[in-house]
This record gives sequence, C-alpha cells and structure tokens, in this order.
Amino acid sequence: MDLNSPLFDRIRVRKAAAEPRPQQVRTCDHPGCGAAAEHRAPKGRGKEGQYWQFCLEHVRAYNHSYNYFAGMDDDAVVRHQKADAVGHRPTWSMGVKAGARAQWRRGDGDQAAFDPFNLFGQTASAAHAATEERKPRLSVAAVKALETLELEEGADAATIKARYKALVKRFHPDANGGDRSYETRFQDIVRAYGVLRSLNLC
Repeated sequence: MDLNSPLFDRIRVRKAAAEPRPQQVRTCDHPGCGAAAEHRAPKGRGKEGQYWQFCLEHVRAYNHSYNYFAGMDDDAVVRHQKADAVGHRPTWSMGVKAGARAQWRRGDGDQAAFDPFNLFGQTASAAHAATEERKPRLSVAAVKALETLELEEGADAATIKARYKALVKRFHPDANGGDRSYETRFQDIVRAYGVLRSLNLC
C-alpha cells in the first residue's frame, strides 16, 4: 500500500459530537402549579393557534370545563356552524352570473323565464319556418353522387335531373362515335343518379 498516494490526503475525519445541552422543562401554566407541562390546550375562541401548557391533572380539568361557544347566543352558534361547513370562507352561488341571467330573461315578474336558446323570443310561425329551412344532412353516398354529377349539396330535384340528362348526352358511347374511353365515366354518372333516386332526392 502506497502511503504517499494523493487519495490519503483527501480523507476526512468526523469531528467529535458536541455534548447535548440539558433542555429546560416548561412548567404548568396553571397558577401555583410547578409540575412539568407536557400537554397543551387551546386558549379559546378568537385565539386560534394559541395554547396553554398544562400538566396532566390540570389539562384534564381544563378539558372538562372547556366550552368553545361560551358567551354566544343560539343564533350566533347556528351561524358559526353553517360557516364552519365551508371553512369560514366566502362563498357564492354557482351558475350563470347575474348580468348574463338578466340578459336572457324574457317577460317581467312571475312570467320571467330563463331562455338561453331564445326559444320563446320568436313566434311559433317563425320557429316553424326556421325548422323548415334546415335541411337534413346528406349521407356520404349522396354527397359522392352529387360530386359525380358536378353538383353542390343543396341542389334540388329539377337541377339534378337536368344535369343528369346533359351528362348522359355528353358521355354516352353513341354520342362519342363508339369511343369506349368515356364508358367508365358514363357508368359512374348512371350509378350516381341511381343512388340519388333511391334516396328520393330526384
């Protein structure tokens, strides 16, 4: 073993531990008692977080006579218990804010109603007309068939029939001198029109 190795220069030795200091024993807070205070007791309402230090005999006597609500009337006790349910923190009602709620109300007094979708803001005939204007969504097959006929989704039956007749005349093999290169396109047009007829769109 090489005693001149630089590793031995870095060895540290722990210092001797200091001798423990004697702890001072706290005495009981009860007047005239000099016993060791090993138990704590709350000081009471309005002094939360503060404690008395008592010996076992006096902490038992204190706990036996302790009343947090001493000096409070019944209403104050009830209010305190309700506030205790939420940790004595301020609360507010959940839901729509008062300003937004007033904006959506219709009518006055007892006839006021919450109407967020403006259902009662328009007459029955206007609501019926708005429903009539909405058209059902088309299936994927119907959309593809309309694209094949080079039409938009909102095309009516007369437009679909007119476009079909025009495309048939244009891509029919007889109209192209027997050229079979348009045959696939012609078959797609006929198939698309059949899909639209099966869906009662034309």
